[in-house]
Amino acid sequence: MSKPHQTEITPQILAKGEAFFAALNERWPEGAALLDGAACAELKRITGLSDFIARELLRHPERIALLQQGLLNKVERACFDKELHRELESVSSEDEAKAVLRRYRNLQMVRLAWRDFTGQVALKESLLDISALAEALIIAARDWLYKDMCQSLGTPTDANGKPQPLMILGMGKLGGRELNFSSDIDLIFTFPEHGETQGGRKTLDNQQFFIRMGQRLVNLLSQVTADGFVFRVDMRLRPYGDSGPLVVSFSALEDYYQEQGRDWERYAMVKARSLGPWSGYSDELHSLLRPFVYRRYIDFSAIESLRRMKQMIAQEVRRRQLTDNIKLGAGGIREVEFVVQSFQLIRGGREPSLRTQSLFGAIDTLYSLGQLEYLAVDELKNAYELLRRVENLLQAIDDKQTQTLPDNPLDWQRLCHALEMANEFDLRAHIEAAMAKIHKHFRATVGGEETEDNHEHWTWQFWNVQEEDHAEALLKDQQIDDAEFWPLLKAWRETMARRPIGPRGRETLDRMMPKLLGELVIMPKPSAAFAPVFNVVEQVLTRTTYLELLCENPGARAQLVSLCCASPWIADQLAKFPMLLDELIDPAALYDITSLDDYGSELRQYLLRVPEDDMEQQMEALRQFKLTQQLKIAAADVTGVLPIMQVSDHLTFLAEAIIEQVVHQAWGQVAARHGVPPALEPGDMGFAVVAYGKLGGIELGYGSDLDLVFLHNHQGSGVTNGERQIEVGHFYIKLAQRILHLFSTRTTSGELYEVDMRLRPSGASGLLVSEIERFGEYQRDEAWTWEHQALVRSRFVFGDNSLAARFSEIRAEVLGKTRDKATLKTEVRDMRIKMREHLLSVDAGLFDLKQSPGGIADIEFIAQYLVLAGSHEHPELTVWSDNVRIFQTAAELDILPLNQAQQLVAAYCNLRDENHRLTLQRLAGQLPEITVQDHAERVLSIYRQVLGGDESQQSSPAS
Repeated sequence: MSKPHQTEITPQILAKGEAFFAALNERWPEGAALLDGAACAELKRITGLSDFIARELLRHPERIALLQQGLLNKVERACFDKELHRELESVSSEDEAKAVLRRYRNLQMVRLAWRDFTGQVALKESLLDISALAEALIIAARDWLYKDMCQSLGTPTDANGKPQPLMILGMGKLGGRELNFSSDIDLIFTFPEHGETQGGRKTLDNQQFFIRMGQRLVNLLSQVTADGFVFRVDMRLRPYGDSGPLVVSFSALEDYYQEQGRDWERYAMVKARSLGPWSGYSDELHSLLRPFVYRRYIDFSAIESLRRMKQMIAQEVRRRQLTDNIKLGAGGIREVEFVVQSFQLIRGGREPSLRTQSLFGAIDTLYSLGQLEYLAVDELKNAYELLRRVENLLQAIDDKQTQTLPDNPLDWQRLCHALEMANEFDLRAHIEAAMAKIHKHFRATVGGEETEDNHEHWTWQFWNVQEEDHAEALLKDQQIDDAEFWPLLKAWRETMARRPIGPRGRETLDRMMPKLLGELVIMPKPSAAFAPVFNVVEQVLTRTTYLELLCENPGARAQLVSLCCASPWIADQLAKFPMLLDELIDPAALYDITSLDDYGSELRQYLLRVPEDDMEQQMEALRQFKLTQQLKIAAADVTGVLPIMQVSDHLTFLAEAIIEQVVHQAWGQVAARHGVPPALEPGDMGFAVVAYGKLGGIELGYGSDLDLVFLHNHQGSGVTNGERQIEVGHFYIKLAQRILHLFSTRTTSGELYEVDMRLRPSGASGLLVSEIERFGEYQRDEAWTWEHQALVRSRFVFGDNSLAARFSEIRAEVLGKTRDKATLKTEVRDMRIKMREHLLSVDAGLFDLKQSPGGIADIEFIAQYLVLAGSHEHPELTVWSDNVRIFQTAAELDILPLNQAQQLVAAYCNLRDENHRLTLQRLAGQLPEITVQDHAERVLSIYRQVLGGDESQQSSPAS
């Protein structure tokens, strides 16, 4: 039972308790009768104070028996981990695991809330218990999931076969073991070493294993089920935030923080703590993070970083019109954290005792080190404890994440009762006094009275400054060491002054520029960011709507700067097609990439906005959809959320969705004029599109053209059934012409795709569309070996099922022909030499990623030879059109040694990744030879073994 409470319970609280008891009697009358008078009174009081407790006890009334036993307010944090692992031990399904975790969590949270409302434990104990519960739930879920996934996918291991664990960094108050009652939990997932799974049906890259595991773990914890959720999980503190990979290796984590870590990330990392049982990996993880967080010298730059963060928070408070917020408001909980963590960041490099995640621990250390006076420590601790106690109780009322004081009398009464305050006025007075003391110490420690307006005032001055000396002084004042920045801005401003942009445009530009400069000056080198960003601004100068968009949307400005700096290709796209700026308004939507299976439905929904009979708008809509989707893919690409293989998948599926719509539009236009071929089943066209090359190999890149072949299945004579009847063969030619017209017409948003039809039977001299049996005859009897090589990378992408099946049969039959291997080797090798002589042009010391010996083309030719040489014995080789799976299949069939297949796949992915990266940087696909030498030499060695010949007779790697 609880201790006696000094503050009288109010009629409103009592009424809530009576309502609960009435519901309990209806739900579980025999249980309610078990309680004695004192227990009944206690139950009514507590359920009157907390809707969460009342709701949970009504859902599980059997738990009320614990009250009579004196166990409903007993918390044993040392037992959390053992009890959870024991309960999960026999669980075999994810749904069952979710139920176990949620029911355990809810029971313990009822106990914790019960204690808080009855004031039985000190605040620090309560926060520690909540944190221990959260950690136990996270680790128990992780361990259960790891065991489950290892059984189905194999165990992730390093190069030496050592199992690799998923390591979890608890951030924020979880890391400091000071978690709120109903807080989100901020996590970062990582793993020690790259490698592959062992013991599964097939190997899986460690990162892919842990990404899948991370996705399932987030779902296991945060999905709302009938039993509620465990915790809301926030993964945005990981490298690159929402747009970064869900899980990265230790080395990738270290590289990110060393090369790109921001000041706010240093601040966040102060509280980072490896969760679960401590291990050598925990030591390693904290060791690699420490140099980023704590500088070896006394680091006063941390003050300015914290000040800027506080200004951003103050701006956000005003934007969201937050009032009565005890966390983010002036003098709130966040300001105490800033005061303490400013000392930790400044002096933690020299004082190991300050490297603690606990705010309470850090503040005591600051006193012992003489950094804070006794009065300051006393005021800060007492004020902070009051605010945290109020915050905890606010959240325990209904298990909701809130830091806003109540807007109703009942909740004020609940707080006052739990805190033993006379009334709302009394409690408000205590809270306001506490916040005033905190804000006083914050101003003294972190930042005076500056606001974000001061920063805008500085950027306004810089935009309007005339004299070079004044500009240099302004840059020095902001500690910006960039001599090229001011001359660039001055020249650009003078050029723009001569542009006729009208009074409204000029006024908007003058309002927007200080804000945009504010984004630029926080970049490592503002002058480097200048050209790509201002090229975009220059293109929209006469389109005031876009200037206003950038003026009014901080998110759009920030995304413009970061994306333009990350990729000149993206900067070009934004400059050419300013309508893409609309996509920057909501960063969350920008990085919410369409699922691979959804491009078709998304495009259909997009086209519903456009009248079907307005062909010009339909063509423009297709191009706009492609551009916006490509921007999303590129944004995810440059920030690391999508590896190259997935980028190509997305670009490929996007192209397929567009092909489908273009064919339907072309069909509708030609059919409206001429009717359709007779004897077609409803919904059928008797028409198909086959993809070759990059689209066929599911390897499309930005700006790739489409290699297409069109087929139909109409045999014999016949005419269409429309008013202007034409011969069916001629109908399909018109359809093909119309498709090409829809692709190539240049609208405001440019060309849709460049389409290459030269791989059709007889090439440029052949018909635009072939009857499928004639296509088969040509492939069997007339096609050259190089055309069969191209057929390896072909894939059916649109058309009727009957055509799809027939194309697959023809492709498998042609690829499966018995060939003389010696002759085939010679023909493939000669074609490769001819291609290299025709296409390779590279300076000495450089390596052309595609055409140099040991490059992408050599790898593709190896794959094509293996398929053509081996498919008559192994039809499985004809299944896939992409090189990676061809090599995997060849290895499974023992046609290619496993180590060679893995080397080819690794080289292929690496070279494509580099080529892709260079494309986004608008650079030629060439690198210094030394950087790709290892991959190239391995490829050349395998090339010689597979295709024979003396590589020295070919062009040298840097010819």
